[in-house]
Amino acid sequence: MILNCTKHGQEERGKPGLLIVHGLYGSARNWGVVAKRLSDARHVVAVDVRNHGSSPWFETHSYHDMADDLADSITSLGGSWDVLGHSMGGKAAMVLALTSPELVNRLMVADIAPVKYGHSQIQHINSMKGVDVSLVKNRSDVANQLSGTIDDMSLISFFAQSFDMREKVWRLNLDTLAREMPKILDFPYLETEYSKPALFLSGANSDYVKREHREIIRRLFPASQFAKIPGTGHWLHSEKPREFEAAIRVWLG
Repeated sequence: MILNCTKHGQEERGKPGLLIVHGLYGSARNWGVVAKRLSDARHVVAVDVRNHGSSPWFETHSYHDMADDLADSITSLGGSWDVLGHSMGGKAAMVLALTSPELVNRLMVADIAPVKYGHSQIQHINSMKGVDVSLVKNRSDVANQLSGTIDDMSLISFFAQSFDMREKVWRLNLDTLAREMPKILDFPYLETEYSKPALFLSGANSDYVKREHREIIRRLFPASQFAKIPGTGHWLHSEKPREFEAAIRVWLG
């Protein structure tokens, strides 16, 4: 399935394009600033993964599903691409690299490891489902209702971006995401490896990528390198976008 995508910049001769894959509850729109800035040097495409944004909705949301969607999208674009994925998108990008390595020129994974996590994100689905859309006149109304169950203003703003003000609906398949949450938290067992360069870029204040995760990362991605951005947590690209951008530029350069 070919995903909805937002394109930035032009194709550069001799340079692979950069495909950006967002995390859970996100969209290509969230990466607009970073994608636009990186497009001064290469063609950048940000996608909406299945059940998010303007991409189609399905009953399933496994990492093999998402990797197949990414493979179809890259095939439609042509060539081999550098792929950058954050959180859930990072896991999908890893599965893509492990199952279709010919499509991935280089891999960049932002603040996630190929392991099973124990913290569910189901509470945020419950918060979004709890919004009374009949009372929504503007995006601030969405944020105000979310603030009843969510304390973090940055998360409230992030979730509110996925509410379609015209149609008064969430651009997230909340039912499927809730049902498939165990798969989202997990990571499929794969015996293959991706031998091309892979960067694992983490927030220094985040606990998503721990030192004990490096063994499994190196087994699957033997050419992996590790870097951290000081003073950032899991949302490193939004907390310190310039530093994040600089790190990606240096590594791709």
